[in-house]
Amino acid sequence: MLTEEERGLLVDINTVHIDPALPPAERAAQYIEQIKNPYCFLCNGAVVCLKFNPEGGDLKTHLKNYFISCKQG
Repeated sequence: MLTEEERGLLVDINTVHIDPALPPAERAAQYIEQIKNPYCFLCNGAVVCLKFNPEGGDLKTHLKNYFISCKQG
């Protein structure tokens, strides 16, 4: 749980504006500069904290399995 002080330091992702005309690397840099902490931010007032399991599978495999399960119903 975050303290009010820690919560006050988080950026709401809805305030982040990226110039789509920039090359991908510069768009990524703009995002990081604005969001401050890409692993913990606000979204419409809700705290979003991302954590990854070091022993978990890679994202590609998880997405593939997810879409296969969606297709199978």
